[in-house]
Amino acid sequence: MSMIDNDWLEPLEAEFRQPYYKELYRFVKDEYSKTVVYPPAEDIFNAFHFTPLSEVKVLILGQDPYHEVRQAHGLCFSVLPENDIPPSLKNIYKELHEDLGCYIPNNGYLEKWAKQGVLLLNTVLTVRAHQANSHKGKGWEKFTDAVIRAVNAQDRPIVYMLWGRPAQSKMPMLDNPKHLVLTAAHPSPLSAYNGFFGCRHFSKANEFLKNNGLSEIDWQIENR
Repeated sequence: MSMIDNDWLEPLEAEFRQPYYKELYRFVKDEYSKTVVYPPAEDIFNAFHFTPLSEVKVLILGQDPYHEVRQAHGLCFSVLPENDIPPSLKNIYKELHEDLGCYIPNNGYLEKWAKQGVLLLNTVLTVRAHQANSHKGKGWEKFTDAVIRAVNAQDRPIVYMLWGRPAQSKMPMLDNPKHLVLTAAHPSPLSAYNGFFGCRHFSKANEFLKNNGLSEIDWQIENR
């Protein structure tokens, strides 16, 4: 695993010394040695590499990485450019089109968001090939809870987009009055029509950032 070496290190370094993390590290290392695991080991912490803590403006919380070949690269909902756009991301793009008029691009590569301060965080950071949720309950959740607490502790305006019940289960951790918490149904085809479509989270986030003197997110992902 390529280590975190930017400003995330200070709030997270104590986690690396915890017994649970040592167990998690051994488990993940063993998994990579004996089976196919996604994302590639050097991409596990891409969300932190692309979006330093000091630059976080928005946190979008996913569950675990995509589990098919060459999809996952360490950012929730994002896939490498040569892949088909996954169903949930298609629905995110549909909502962006209705909310902000963004055209629907031909790829699902969300690095542009990450580099503008959108932390694209999964609660679990690795997965066995073709086995969704296979690394659930192994310790990643404790680590990403520490990440969420570090964001919550930031003394500046930040937006959280919590889609679906698993993401919304983190709400008790979010008690910073400077922050904005937005909730909606998950964008998956199973639930998008139950409150994700029409949630207007992207324009609400930009309005909140603008009202607090911060630059808005350019949500348009360009064609490649």
